[in-house]
Amino acid sequence: MQQIADYMGVSKFVVSKALSGKGGVSESTKEKVIKAASQLGYFANKKTVSSTKTTDASPEAASKQSVLVLMPNVRFQTKESQYWGRIVDGISAKLEAVGLGMMIVMEQSVDHLFQVLQPNAILGLIGVGEISSPVLLEIHHLGVPFVLVDHEDPLIPSDTVFTNNYDSMHRLTNYLIGIGHKRLMFMGAPSYSRSFYDRWTGFRSAVEEQGLVSEPPASLLLPLEGYEVFGEQIQEALEGLRQREAMPTALVCANDNIALDAIEVLRRMGHGVPEDVSVSGFDNIERSYMSTPSLTTVNVPKELMGARVVDKLLERVTKDYDATEKLLISGEIMYRESTTRALKTSNGEYAESI
Repeated sequence: MQQIADYMGVSKFVVSKALSGKGGVSESTKEKVIKAASQLGYFANKKTVSSTKTTDASPEAASKQSVLVLMPNVRFQTKESQYWGRIVDGISAKLEAVGLGMMIVMEQSVDHLFQVLQPNAILGLIGVGEISSPVLLEIHHLGVPFVLVDHEDPLIPSDTVFTNNYDSMHRLTNYLIGIGHKRLMFMGAPSYSRSFYDRWTGFRSAVEEQGLVSEPPASLLLPLEGYEVFGEQIQEALEGLRQREAMPTALVCANDNIALDAIEVLRRMGHGVPEDVSVSGFDNIERSYMSTPSLTTVNVPKELMGARVVDKLLERVTKDYDATEKLLISGEIMYRESTTRALKTSNGEYAESI
C-alpha cells in the first residue's frame, strides 16, 4: 500500500480506505487507487487478500454448499433474456448434475449485495455478464472464489469464460468477402462490452487483411448506443449513407438483436435483404432462425458456456494456483437466408455499393 501511495502521491491512509471498501474517500479517488493497485500488481498477490472463509474443498463438504450466481439487475441482462437466460440454464443444469445448489442474486449495489452474501455459506460465486469493479473488489476482499462468464474486468483478476469472439467474427467476415462483398460495415459499439470489442476487432482485421480499407478504420463502423431497441439509430445512419451513395453491401452486426432491427429498417427503406444488402448477426438467439429471412449468425454455445464456468469454478476451489485463466469456446457460423453473393455490375465485377 505504501508503494501505491508513493506512486499516486497520496497518503497510505487514503490507499487503505480506498482498498478496504469501508468508505471515507470519493468514488473517483477509489477508482484511481484501484487502477494504480492493479498496475502495481496488488491484486496478483494473494497475501493482500484477507479471506473470511476457509474452504474445505472435499466433495462431501462441497455437496452441502451452494454457488451464488450474480446477475446484475439491469434491464437487458435478465434470466428471461434469450442470451443471458440460456447461460444461466447451463449453469443451473451443471450445478444440479454435480449436486450443488444455486442462489441467483440480481443486485448492483455493493452495500445491498453484501447484506445478503454470507461467505461461509457459499462454495463460490459466478458472475454473469457485466459486473462493476467495486463489486468485484469486495468479492476479492472476502476471498470468495469467483469466475466470470462473458465479462472480464481490466483491474480485478479472475478466471473468465468467453466465446472465441475474435476468431468467429474473423471467419464470418472472410466468408462475406469471399462471396463478393467489398463494402462491409460493422454495426454496434465496441465499447459496449469486451465481446463486442473482440467482434469488432475480428471484423476489422479481416477487412484490412483483404485490402478493403481505403479510409480510416472508423469508416467501417456504425456505432450504436443503448441496449435493446436500435431502429431509429440504424435508420438515421443508413439514410445518411444512402444520401452519400455509400451504402454497404453487407452489414456485419455485433449481435442478433441489432441485425434483426437492421433488416426491418432496410425493408422500410425499400431495400431487399439479402438481394440488396446482406445482414449477419452474432449469438444465434431463437429469433434469429424464426425471422424472415432467417439470419446468418454465429452460434454462441450459451448452455455450454454456463456449464464450463461451473467447471472452472470447481477447479478454482479445489486447486491451489495463482494464475487466472481465460477459457475460449469456439462459435459456429450458421449460414442462412439473410446473406448472399454481392450484386454484380454490367461488366461482371462485384458492386461496391448499392
